[in-house]
Amino acid sequence: MVIALLAVEAKAVRAKEFDYRVATLRNFLTEADSPLAAYADEFVASADQYGLDYRLVPAITGVESTFGKRIPQNSFNAYGWANGDYRFESWESSIDHVSMTLKTKYIDRGAPTIAKIGRRYAPPSSTWAGKVKYFVAKIDKLPLSFDI
Repeated sequence: MVIALLAVEAKAVRAKEFDYRVATLRNFLTEADSPLAAYADEFVASADQYGLDYRLVPAITGVESTFGKRIPQNSFNAYGWANGDYRFESWESSIDHVSMTLKTKYIDRGAPTIAKIGRRYAPPSSTWAGKVKYFVAKIDKLPLSFDI
């Protein structure tokens, strides 16, 4: 009985160490030749911390900066934050800040879907939300059957 419990516990620890979301996102961002590929674990951790879909913030970087490839030099602003004029201290701080703000100032204030976030995040664009949804679906290579 003790051996069986230890085996179950060991399996749970290994499962915790390997998060398919990190691997999926890292692979996707690597294929996109993104400087953000090394921060896949940060995207997932911030998403978990703030209760977001792990694909949302990376998908926004796809729309706003071709996954971090087209940003003002040393700004770490892959999100079009403040129309691209905002500078973050690091990729980690930018991921955390954007995730937290999406949760507290968008989702918690009545914009729980990509379409509703887009109306506030990127007005007056009528295409932003569709592009974000496209990348959300593409990250997992699955059809998007729900709206977050």
